Amino acid sequence: MSDKVLSQFKPETHEENTIDCSRRLKFGIIGTGWIAESHVEALKQMPDVDIVAGTDLIPGKAEAFFKRYGVENVRLYPSHKEMLEAETDLDAVCVCTYNKTHAECTIDALNKGLHVLLEKPMCVTTQEALDIVRAEKKSGKILSLGFQPRMDENMKMIKKVVDSGELGRIYYIQTGGGRRHGIPGSTFIEEKTAGIGALGDIGCYSLDMVLNAIGYPKPLTVSGYRSNYLGTDPEFNTPEDAARFDVDDFAAAFIRLEGGIILDFRIAWAMHLDTPGDTIIMGTKASLRIPSTECWNGSIGGPMKMYKDVAGLPVEFEFPMYPQTDNGQGIFYKKLRSFIDAIKENGTAPVPSSQILYNQAIIDGIVQSAKAGKEVEIHLEEI
Repeated sequence: MSDKVLSQFKPETHEENTIDCSRRLKFGIIGTGWIAESHVEALKQMPDVDIVAGTDLIPGKAEAFFKRYGVENVRLYPSHKEMLEAETDLDAVCVCTYNKTHAECTIDALNKGLHVLLEKPMCVTTQEALDIVRAEKKSGKILSLGFQPRMDENMKMIKKVVDSGELGRIYYIQTGGGRRHGIPGSTFIEEKTAGIGALGDIGCYSLDMVLNAIGYPKPLTVSGYRSNYLGTDPEFNTPEDAARFDVDDFAAAFIRLEGGIILDFRIAWAMHLDTPGDTIIMGTKASLRIPSTECWNGSIGGPMKMYKDVAGLPVEFEFPMYPQTDNGQGIFYKKLRSFIDAIKENGTAPVPSSQILYNQAIIDGIVQSAKAGKEVEIHLEEI
């Protein structure tokens, strides 16, 4: 036995590959744009998955996509409806289309009896979200939402801290963040395809981080604001993109949640500032500060800090960051793997629609409040 092993205080553990390949799942990809690249890269690592079908509205795009990623023998279709009609033995689909078609594609797939991994944001409106949940319940299939930050160990620690009771009763939360220069292009910046801008693209992530940590209480009211001053500025954005930019590049809101909790939210694709603020969770016993991040697509922006009184004195301490120990597979792989395992084990959705319905209701509430110029109530029908 080597000195290296003897010097360890704990025995080294090794994760064994226990994936059961006796049952293979057949996947279809709806939409072959940018986000579909990550889906296919992850699915190619799954020994129990076959990508057998794909579709995109743009002629030739799907064919070029699968050729680029070396996925062979994929049957291609000009629309998701034609694919769902022809492919009678699919198990699941990944919905990777632009926001405005999320609801239609997801509902159609669920109605065909397929499991669905739906990319974020869930959709655009609260009504669409309600229709999706109804279709899911009717189908009896698994619908999971594409919030891969949930798979990050540092993100999980936020919920562990809240669940531990160390913070006491939560009464105020500030969250948001965003980018100084980070406006995407393509279908992200037009209302006809995206419906919503930074609010849906990265705002849904920051909302999920804190709402998941506190158990997703029901939203009651929203006072919201949206703007797109920088996205439409040809001196800030490219002239071509500025001319067609008609979604939000900044949004903010004051949200009242069940349980007397206040949520102060702000998100940006672009701003003349490094950050609009860290995430703060304030409780009656202690508070937690989570450093802001530009991406909102992975881990937190740095080590978290807790502030509390000990023996009558104010103290603070820092949580160490969890290292990446995923053998290079990453949280996107874990998102797909958790969805596949839920299907094969007759489990439940890793990121359930019942939670993200509230996320979507807040986003839509911000849109409606910004249009009305006043606070609005959030009404959710029973499903």
